[in-house]
Amino acid sequence: MAIGLTPRHTETIVLTDLTEKQFLIIAIETAQQLNWEFAYISHSGFIAYSRTGKFAWMAEVKVKIKDGVVYITSSSMGTELVDWGKNKKIILEFMAAFDRLKSTFNSDETAAKYEAMQASFVPPEQDILSLPASSDVSALQELLYLFKPTKDFFFTPIIIDINILIFILMAFGGANIMLPDNESLLNWGANFKPLTLEGQWWRLLTACFLHIGIIHLLLNVYALLYIGALLEPILGKAKFIIAYLLTGIAASIASLWWHDITISAGASGAIFGMYGIFLALLSTNLIEAGKRKALLASIVFFVGYNLLNGLKDGIDNAAHIGGLISGLLIGFAFLPSLKRPDNTRLSYATIALINVVILISSFSVYKTIPNDFGKYDTQMAAFGAMEEKALSVFHLPPNTTNDSVLFAIKDNGIDNWKKMITLLDGFKDLDLPLEVRTRNRLLREYCELRLQSYELYYRAHAENTGAYKYQIAEFDTQIENKIKELNGEAPKK
Repeated sequence: MAIGLTPRHTETIVLTDLTEKQFLIIAIETAQQLNWEFAYISHSGFIAYSRTGKFAWMAEVKVKIKDGVVYITSSSMGTELVDWGKNKKIILEFMAAFDRLKSTFNSDETAAKYEAMQASFVPPEQDILSLPASSDVSALQELLYLFKPTKDFFFTPIIIDINILIFILMAFGGANIMLPDNESLLNWGANFKPLTLEGQWWRLLTACFLHIGIIHLLLNVYALLYIGALLEPILGKAKFIIAYLLTGIAASIASLWWHDITISAGASGAIFGMYGIFLALLSTNLIEAGKRKALLASIVFFVGYNLLNGLKDGIDNAAHIGGLISGLLIGFAFLPSLKRPDNTRLSYATIALINVVILISSFSVYKTIPNDFGKYDTQMAAFGAMEEKALSVFHLPPNTTNDSVLFAIKDNGIDNWKKMITLLDGFKDLDLPLEVRTRNRLLREYCELRLQSYELYYRAHAENTGAYKYQIAEFDTQIENKIKELNGEAPKK
């Protein structure tokens, strides 16, 4: 297996029993026997293309002869990031065929063929094989090629470019490139149950294009490049982009169903979906058996490792699993139309059916997921407003009459503290995380202390006495300690 910007393999042969001209003629004849398509022939070698496999995987083979040494390089064409040994296999097959053919030639025959063929060779001054290599420029071109849409590699680079662009815009907007804060992620469309289920359904999709730091982005870009290069040429542009978006939505729905207050973002759910599709295809005979075993081992390892790694805190494994399962289902649904690529009606019908099934299923789950935390969040906003009104008693003007003070303590204070206690008691029926239920208990204790202190304030003003000042002071200390406990601070002793 070779992994790189463009997978390639090179073999070097030192000429001992053949001249450069003899080697060239036999090599050309060998390539013809192998049904290679010639793109270029010169005095110093040739460039040809080899097609293999069901999905027309193609390699560019360069045979370059210089100073008695032959350099044979096979490079993957198109979008391959991994060649699984195919480039090496092509060169070994060429060399085996060359050795068989060499025994049938003699020096006079090769000389005659060279004389007859050299008129069609590219002139030496135009021979690109004799030009010095520009590896740095070539490597840069290959890198940029990964981000440029082409015929069979169209939506993968577009998706990657969008992810990178959004990350750059987030960074310019002030988000930390290593670990964006929750506010930045939510502002840019991260998936968050209380917001997504409260009508902001578009977060199901926008979350698939956000990333929680540059490391997260780079890992997902590489994973998407890998699976996109393998899968998009098989599915075609329409099936690929529709599958990506649908598995991304399914992954976001799974995250909503599993998590209560987790902020989720990243392309990994959709990427797992694409791996799920490829796993489905690898379980059939659609891909030739010779390639299937190596690909299946690699994909299973990727999926297994990342699912195990997803058991760590901070990783949304629910999205991974949701994307993977939806991808498997979509992959099997695509199978009939992939086996009959000329039947466009079947292909369009399959795409339409998958869209309907996934979107209706996602919508149904979306509408049935209880948004207890969303309800809690909304009611806590009302809690804050009531508390502010209750505490306004302490900000009355100095010249306020006693009757007005009593009215404020009763209507703004005591009544609101009672309402807040009732509101907190109503949360017992909601399915809330343990830490939220614990905080609610502390808030209720805080409200009880406030209510009791306000009742003493009322009695003190109604009776116009200072007899309760020590009890009020004790309540004030308890309230201060309860506030510290709510804030995670040590209480006052």
